[in-house]
Amino acid sequence: MAKSNGGNENLMAAASYLLGFITGVIFLLVEKDSKFVRFHAMQSTIAFGGMFVANIVLGFIPILGWLIGLILSFAAFIFWIVCMWKAFQGEMYKVPYIGDLAEKQLAKMK
Repeated sequence: MAKSNGGNENLMAAASYLLGFITGVIFLLVEKDSKFVRFHAMQSTIAFGGMFVANIVLGFIPILGWLIGLILSFAAFIFWIVCMWKAFQGEMYKVPYIGDLAEKQLAKMK
């Protein structure tokens, strides 16, 4: 992909959260130049991929699992909005633990 300017980088970083880990993986594969976009794409992939797996596992636990899954889904929705907004504003917002993990994974990919 061609070198992006700041506005496009912000939009692409925010879009990496749009469909959760799916768009995260897509932007990891497509964007090769922007460390900002790649960071947000990796953070999206790890965070929403983990939430996706957790929701599947919780779905097998009657009642309590479903309630926890519902709470997790609501928290994921808030998290999704915050991450998209921060990325769109150009902020290198690191989610605790997940942001550090994303940086380590990106360093391994070089």
